[in-house]
Amino acid sequence: MTKQDDYIKKLENIASMTREEAKQALLDEVSRDLTSEISKRIKNAEEKVHREAKLRAAEILLDAMKQGATDYTAEYTISSVRVPDEDTKGRIIGREGRNIRAFEKAAGVEIELDETNEIRLSSFDSVRREIARRSLEILIKDKRIQPSRIEEVVEEQRAQMDDVLLEEGNIIAEAVGEHNLPNELLSMLGKFKFRTSYGQNLALHTIEETKIAISIAEELGADVEIVRLGGLMHDIGKVSTADEGTHIAKGVEIAKRFSLPKKVVAIIAEHHEDKPFSSLESIIVWIADAISGSRPGARYEPHENYVKRMEKIEEIAGSFDGVKEALAFQAGRDVRVAVDPNEIDDDRMVVLARDIAKRLEKEAEYAGQIKVSVIRELRASATTAAK
Repeated sequence: MTKQDDYIKKLENIASMTREEAKQALLDEVSRDLTSEISKRIKNAEEKVHREAKLRAAEILLDAMKQGATDYTAEYTISSVRVPDEDTKGRIIGREGRNIRAFEKAAGVEIELDETNEIRLSSFDSVRREIARRSLEILIKDKRIQPSRIEEVVEEQRAQMDDVLLEEGNIIAEAVGEHNLPNELLSMLGKFKFRTSYGQNLALHTIEETKIAISIAEELGADVEIVRLGGLMHDIGKVSTADEGTHIAKGVEIAKRFSLPKKVVAIIAEHHEDKPFSSLESIIVWIADAISGSRPGARYEPHENYVKRMEKIEEIAGSFDGVKEALAFQAGRDVRVAVDPNEIDDDRMVVLARDIAKRLEKEAEYAGQIKVSVIRELRASATTAAK
């Protein structure tokens, strides 16, 4: 039966209707047909828009991730220093290895020599390793390599670490195009180079994440400058020296102290979804942070656990009265403890070594043996009269 025959039959059935009633019945029928057709078209259009939106979002994210690529040199656990010749290598070793021992003690790192003209400096603490690297380079150029000079150079480089942090902070900020930060904030950023989070270098993560966020912001028409500063500052609380609070709370406090824009403060507060997102810029930084942190190979949790274990070993050994410094070597198998000779005598030194070892057994969460070496050193010095 054709559609026309169908309409005729319906007209026959409603012949008893008035003209207006019949007209309305026809209009209702046509409207139902049109509504069905419009609904199908709307549904098809929505599906098409959804597909195109997903493709466009993927394109934006892929392009943003390309922008996040960086050639920044991250710090992990080993640094190398080139030695010019065998004579210099011999000076570094010293008679019966005394210079190497003096350097390891002063800098708190391990030195590894091999047949090549390269010295490897190893430490879980990147700041120590950087001080050691700079000190060794100075000593190699100076050629006066002996215990007292080693200690002097290491102390000088330790004192100059503020300049190093400022320099590194500038490098990180400039890598993402931020040029107007105060020096104190730049120095805090500089600590990122010497800090890891779940095995991912914090400076590398911050540069990568901020570049991704900037790219997304440009595509979506968001406030790029807010995203740039918010991305750069989102983890600033991780290098705070404050004792209390999460890195988010500490970061918010730092941002307010430096009078950063309210949207930047909100980005820091919201980047782990602890609070509802208050702006498009906040969502963008959250997405970029997730991309940088979750990409394959970005994070390596066992490394983070290793660093925490080493720090705990040093903290336990350094908590005893009279201890000036505690250094963990050989992945925690060897702990060297320097004590104040005025507080700890020879007899007390033996007892202290045993007490530290017992406490490490209970609290260090270390599988294997830990050797504790307590070092007590007395020194005397005098200066000639001026002529």
